Amino acid sequence: MSGTEKKHLILLVDDHPKVLRFIEIDLRIHGFDVLTTTSGKKAVELVRSAKPDIMLMDIIMPEMSGFEVLRELRAFTDLPVIAFSADPGNRDEAMYSGANYFMAKPFHPNEMVRRIETFLKQEHL
Repeated sequence: MSGTEKKHLILLVDDHPKVLRFIEIDLRIHGFDVLTTTSGKKAVELVRSAKPDIMLMDIIMPEMSGFEVLRELRAFTDLPVIAFSADPGNRDEAMYSGANYFMAKPFHPNEMVRRIETFLKQEHL
């Protein structure tokens, strides 16, 4: 990436701060700018205000689940969303609610980076 090239902004949402920090560090190492939040409600606000290029989101969260976030997002944006959960049984509802892709936890960080890069390349075609 050249010095003049804009870094892609990723919004990362997970209610577990340690998981959030671990993924954030890995994404920054791979050259992404990262915004984080532990709140689904705040995630919706950040999509509107920060205009990220892609969102990564845990499905099982208190107060506002990832399913609810997805349904709210799809009312106003087609932002690519990669949903993840420790329960692979959440895949179908996540996809139905508007996720573009689903990953079961635990996942290898490089797998997440490859998936992000795939979505970002598709947007520039």
